[in-house]
Amino acid sequence: MAGGEGDVKLLGLRLSPFVARVRIALDTKGVRYEYVEEDLAAKSSLLLASNPVHRKVPVLIHAGRPVCESLVILHYVDEAWPGARERAAARFWAAYVDGELFPAWGRVMMAATEEERAERAGEAAGMVARLEEAFAGCSDGGDAVGYLDLVLGSNLFWFEAPRRLLGVRLIDKGRTPLLAAWAVRFGEAAAANGMVTDALVDMAVEHAKKLRAAAMAAGK
Repeated sequence: MAGGEGDVKLLGLRLSPFVARVRIALDTKGVRYEYVEEDLAAKSSLLLASNPVHRKVPVLIHAGRPVCESLVILHYVDEAWPGARERAAARFWAAYVDGELFPAWGRVMMAATEEERAERAGEAAGMVARLEEAFAGCSDGGDAVGYLDLVLGSNLFWFEAPRRLLGVRLIDKGRTPLLAAWAVRFGEAAAANGMVTDALVDMAVEHAKKLRAAAMAAGK
């Protein structure tokens, strides 16, 4: 359904980068919506009815019709509330962030030894370097927030965790100056206010500590 806003509701979880990207997209478009925080340990009847297959967030409900999966929702938002035209290349690299870069972050965090961590950090750095090469043409840059900006930017508070816990920088001013400069602009963008906060970074770091501790315990 394209056109006016109608009744818009978003079911989400504050710590989810997939939810964050949808919230930023809606804010960028100036869409008014009701945000509903979900408890994934006690999922609401609305969530279960809206996403009966995967039963997870985010779920966008527009005029009573649910749209599931963050990338699908971003496509929907762009078509329902027209804005800047997205390029196919941006969608390719957005899928790259979700399918390869974010999992690489997880492998760095879960590394059991210094040697394994260094190897995995090198792999992640290579992925970021490839993204750096493509970023100038795919990101809107400046103050505009485009499709790729949303997908990568929604992960920024998670990328801070390996820096604080392990001293591993995934986006580094020396190696990836374009991405480093963009990360500062994105964090300051009006559309991102309240989405990438120090408090949220602290929550992500604490959650990462728990995941890492659980992985270490399971490996003993």
